[in-house]
Amino acid sequence: MTAKQFFDWQTAGGTDDVMRLTDALERADIRWCAIGGIAVNHWANEPMVTQDLDFVVATDAIEQTVLALEKVGFRAERFELSINFTGRSKVSLQLSTEAFYEEFPQHSVPADVHGILLRVASLEDTLNGKIKAWSDPERRQSKQLKDLADIARLLEAHPDLWSSFPSNLKSRLRPETRA
Repeated sequence: MTAKQFFDWQTAGGTDDVMRLTDALERADIRWCAIGGIAVNHWANEPMVTQDLDFVVATDAIEQTVLALEKVGFRAERFELSINFTGRSKVSLQLSTEAFYEEFPQHSVPADVHGILLRVASLEDTLNGKIKAWSDPERRQSKQLKDLADIARLLEAHPDLWSSFPSNLKSRLRPETRA
């Protein structure tokens, strides 16, 4: 089973939804990138299963994004800091509208994640996004622990990141250079 087939099985057809999202954003010439676990999967040594795709777009393209995705069959639901899109599968597509991420699309890189071609946040932006999520005191403990694990996965794949870690994070992890 390929990575794409596994993701598709895990998300009950999520590959199609992710590819439709990617195609719609690219055709509309919207600057965007995946963040969160999908971006971590690109930068880490080993991918982990995720049933969501968190992404960001240029701030001035949020409404254009909603229109482009609704045009290809997604349903949008607005929240304070995000817009969630529902397609045909179990994959959760979440557009973050937080100002923190507004520069991420400018640094995005093309990537193959689970056999799907898309754009992901740069390594530094991916790390900073995970540190922000992990540091959020309102975040559920289970999500914070996953964020910490994602940060550790990034550190294992890129030990040179250690110097950019804040001290409160360094006290929870150790620099690791072996596989």
